Amino acid sequence: MSLEKPSFDPSARKTFSIRAIAFTALGLVVGAGGMLLFRNPAASAVSQVAAKKQMYQCPMHPQIIQDHAGTCPICGMDLVPMEGGALAHPGEHGKEGTGTDTHAAVVIDHERQQLIGLRTEKAVEGEVGGELRTVGRVVVDETRVRKVNVKVEGFVEKLFVDFVGKPVAKGQPLFSLYSPDFVSAQREFLLAQKTQKALAGGSLQGSGGELLEAARRRLQLWDVPQEALDRLEKTGEVQRALTLRSPISGVVTAKNVVEGARITSADIPLEITDLGHVWVQADIYEAELGRVKVGMPAELTVASSAGKTFKGRVAFIDPSMDPKTRTARARLEFANPHGELKPEMFGDVRLMAQGRKGLIVPLDAVLDAGTTKVVFVSLGEGRFEPRAVSTGTGLGEKVEIRSGLRAGEEVVVRANFLVDSESRLKAALAHLSRQAGPSTPTPAPAGEHRH
Repeated sequence: MSLEKPSFDPSARKTFSIRAIAFTALGLVVGAGGMLLFRNPAASAVSQVAAKKQMYQCPMHPQIIQDHAGTCPICGMDLVPMEGGALAHPGEHGKEGTGTDTHAAVVIDHERQQLIGLRTEKAVEGEVGGELRTVGRVVVDETRVRKVNVKVEGFVEKLFVDFVGKPVAKGQPLFSLYSPDFVSAQREFLLAQKTQKALAGGSLQGSGGELLEAARRRLQLWDVPQEALDRLEKTGEVQRALTLRSPISGVVTAKNVVEGARITSADIPLEITDLGHVWVQADIYEAELGRVKVGMPAELTVASSAGKTFKGRVAFIDPSMDPKTRTARARLEFANPHGELKPEMFGDVRLMAQGRKGLIVPLDAVLDAGTTKVVFVSLGEGRFEPRAVSTGTGLGEKVEIRSGLRAGEEVVVRANFLVDSESRLKAALAHLSRQAGPSTPTPAPAGEHRH
């Protein structure tokens, strides 16, 4: 048996060396890549965020968003692709800036605008501060109220004004009062009169005159009419009852007496109010208080006047605020010769202040976003940008814009709550997507070389 020496082919050895080197290099590359992935796990997140995914949204419920086509679980409508295929960041549509961190610009196609009833109006320049509207309440003029009282004790014999609300004229009899003191005072007057006549021409003539004058003055202080004194002095007949008359023209607003009642100087049997002039009390809000001045013309309309306007003026402004309503009360004066304005009526008040020029938009266009007020400005092609604004004077259904808008810009005035919801949702989702983005790479240890 013979042993043969193995033979080595130089070409086979060369092929084997090349393959060994290739496998070794591949292993080094795979190992290095694995180490890099192990040391920086955010690399996979970068690739995931970089790939934008088509999102679908419900036209009626913008909060319903998913990553595949389907129907809305609330209303059953088909979901539509979102603009750009992914969630946009705030300010992506319209690089001018939205003016608020809680809202994002949105894109709404024409069909969706018709579906939700979206409508816009232009911001226009107009007169602001020209008039101030509020609600007023008619009250009696406190300076035209008179309380009827007596200065001598007695008993009511006859009551001529027997119910509240009865109109009376100045000097009209109210009631007759029997008073023993009144009868005694008349007799003293007649006695003083006789004494004066008896002392006439003598040294005591002056004393008789003083006695008569004192008796007359006593009756006058009891509000005895002058004609009654003249009749007493002329006829010498004592009147049994004293008739009290109305001091002013007006209506009876309080009655605390009946026939046969005993009254004293401490009682107030009747109250009479002149309604020829009335007050109107109007509440002025703190923000508008600086526009109201004493003497400012005022107009009042009430439901019962069939459109008639009453002219008056501001007479007084309360120096203190109501802590509950944050308003100050203004008192307006109005003439009421025909009694058309009755106490406790309510009416619409217009205060005619001096106007100025300003930018005006519908009140419905402004949304209160907490610390700011927001409007949605139309940028064309279905794009709407949220804009922070500051408001000024309210003008009924309009409001003044002091900053944040320019004349001619169109703002959303209807369905803006739906636009606001989508804008807030879009901003919130964009904020979440940024938080899920790649994190900052961890610095390499000192002396380590990283590719």
